[in-house]
Amino acid sequence: MTLALGCIADDYTGASDLANTLTRCGLRTVQTIGVPSDDLALPEVDAVVVSLKSRSIEAGLAVSRSRAAEKWLRDRGAGHVLFKICSTFDSTDAGNIGPVMDALRADSGDAIVLVTPAFPETGRTVYQGNLFVGSVPLNESPLKDHPLNPMHDSNLVRVLARQSRTRIGLVELAVLTRGPDAVRARLADLAGKGLGAVIVDAVFDRDLETIGAVALDHRLSVGASGIGLGLARALVASGRVKSNAPNAVAGAPVGGPAACLAGSCSQATLQQIASAEAIMPVLRLDPGQVVAGKDEVRRALAWAGERLARGPVLIASSSTPDQVAALQSRHGRDATGHAIEQAMADLAEGLVQSGVRRLVVAGGETSGAVVDRLRIPGFLVGEEIAAGVPVLRAVGAVGGDMLLALKSGNFGGTEFFSDALKLMR
Repeated sequence: MTLALGCIADDYTGASDLANTLTRCGLRTVQTIGVPSDDLALPEVDAVVVSLKSRSIEAGLAVSRSRAAEKWLRDRGAGHVLFKICSTFDSTDAGNIGPVMDALRADSGDAIVLVTPAFPETGRTVYQGNLFVGSVPLNESPLKDHPLNPMHDSNLVRVLARQSRTRIGLVELAVLTRGPDAVRARLADLAGKGLGAVIVDAVFDRDLETIGAVALDHRLSVGASGIGLGLARALVASGRVKSNAPNAVAGAPVGGPAACLAGSCSQATLQQIASAEAIMPVLRLDPGQVVAGKDEVRRALAWAGERLARGPVLIASSSTPDQVAALQSRHGRDATGHAIEQAMADLAEGLVQSGVRRLVVAGGETSGAVVDRLRIPGFLVGEEIAAGVPVLRAVGAVGGDMLLALKSGNFGGTEFFSDALKLMR
C-alpha cells in the first residue's frame, strides 16, 4: 500500500466526516479504528483515516497515540498527514490540539504548520482568526454549553497559543484571496520570524482549495474536514491520484433489524429525536438513573426487544444543557460522561447480540464508546447521508456484516434518523 494521504482523527465521528469528504472528492478511502493491526486486510486505497478517541483524554496519551498513527501512515508511503480536529475546535485550554500538533510537527520536520477548522458547507468559517458557527462567533454558539469541552473564546490564535509551545500567527483572508503564492510568501515570512503554526482564514470552498494546494508543500496540516476537501482536490488536480467513483460495496444491503442510539445533547440532536418520535418508537433514558447505577440498560433492551421485529427503534440518553449541568454538579463532569457513554455501549452490544445489523449513533463520544465495545477495526465508506455523515460498512467486525452511521451531535437535518435508515438497507 502506498498512500497519497494519511489522516489522524481525534474522534470517530470526525473521522467519518473526513472519510466521507475524501470519498466525495474521488479518493478511495478506508476509516480504521485505532492503528490497524498487521493482519487487518485493507483494500488498495488512496487515503486512510486512522480514528482515535483522543480529543478529551490526557494530553500525553493523545500525543503517543497520534505519533503511533503517524508512523503507521508514513510507513505506508503517506507524504502528507492531516491531523483532523473538530470543525468547532473542541478542546480545552490545555489541549489536546496544541500538544499533538507540536509533537507531529517535530516528527515531520516542518518549519510551520497550516491550521484551519473551516468547513463552509457545514457553516464553519474563519475570519480574522475568529471561528464562526453559522452567523455567530464560536463563543456565542451552542458550543459554549458543550458538556465536555465548552468553548468560550472564538479567537483561534489565542486558543491555540494557550495549548502550544510554539508561537501562533494568522494568514488573513486578504492574503488567501491573492492565491497560493501569496500564502507561501506569508508562511515563509512568519516561519523566518520563528512562528511554528498559523491559523488560516477561510470563508468559501475556493479558500479551502488554496489552502490544500499550499498544504501539500508540507508534510503536516491540522484542521477539520474542510482542509481534507482542499487536500483531496489538490491531489486530484495535480494528478497524484485519479478521481474514483464511491465504493458501492460499502452500502450494499445487509437487512435485519435496525436501531438508533442518541447520546449527544446538542440542539440539533434533540430536534432530531423529537422528529423521530413521529415515525418510530422512542425511549428516553433517565440520565440520572444511569449515572446513579440503576439498571436503565436492561429496561431499554427489554423495551427494544419487544419492538425490533416491527421496525426501527430509537433509544436516547440526550438531555438539555440545564439538565446536563445539574447532573454534572451532582456527580462530576467526568463521572457523568463516562457512565452515560458506557450505558450506550452496553445498549449497542445488547442490540447487536439480539440481531441488529444496522445501527445509527448520534454523538461523538457515544460513537467512540459504541465502536470500541463492538470491536470494529475499520470501515469502508459509502453513500453520504448528510453533510459529513456517510454510510459505513464494518470491516473485520466480530459481529459480522454491519452498516453504521456515526454522527457528530451538531450534524444532519431534522429528519436525520429517517434519512439514515433509508440508505442503510
